[in-house]
Amino acid sequence: MATNSFSVNNYNILFFVVYILIQYVAVCPTTFQVLMSMHLSRPHLLCCLPAAQLPQVLKILWRGSAEGLSLSSVLLQLYAFSCPVVYAVAKNFPLFAWAERLFMVAQTAAIVFLILHYRGNTLKGMLFLLAYGGVMFLLGSYAAAAVVSVMEASSLAALIASKVLQAGTNYRNGHTGQLSTLSVLLTWAGSLGVGFVTLQETGSSLATLSHVLSASLSCVLLAQVLCYKSCTTTKKKSE
Repeated sequence: MATNSFSVNNYNILFFVVYILIQYVAVCPTTFQVLMSMHLSRPHLLCCLPAAQLPQVLKILWRGSAEGLSLSSVLLQLYAFSCPVVYAVAKNFPLFAWAERLFMVAQTAAIVFLILHYRGNTLKGMLFLLAYGGVMFLLGSYAAAAVVSVMEASSLAALIASKVLQAGTNYRNGHTGQLSTLSVLLTWAGSLGVGFVTLQETGSSLATLSHVLSASLSCVLLAQVLCYKSCTTTKKKSE
């Protein structure tokens, strides 16, 4: 009963937060738009919050397992987060303009290493980090402008593909494994924020539709985490 009550309380808190947010948008839409534009409209904040992956790193370390995480999905995330960094370095943007993206890259690279480590491929993980660092340096220093522009333009598509792969992995496994609920929630919130700002600033466009699709996929991942966790709790209780 205690576990079930805890699960119900989590749902109530989540629904209460969403309800308050909707009410605030309805009452003060202009203020909400200004706040979101100030914090989320920068191009390098691509559907995420700077610390969104940190709970995922901590959960893997705490549980000593990366079960349920799709390596292909995380690699695509790493590519998506790396593209704006390469673009910023190539364009000589000041560090403060893209420092949070660098933080995201470090977190995601750590997740890739941890997945390989807990699969028994520690050496491969270390070699990957060395190779990745070298490739990033070469791209930031010597990549042609056309290559950098293509990478920047493809980052959102890679992020969308990564969410599709993780959702498919969750469905095939019948559980979300060590996927962090907080990381998924933060990513979902960031996706909604960027989608809202893009819609307000550009209207109906391909970029807006892409951000809406990304937010929808984040919502799917969040629903999977909550549903599978609820099913697991019910199953343990029945046993």
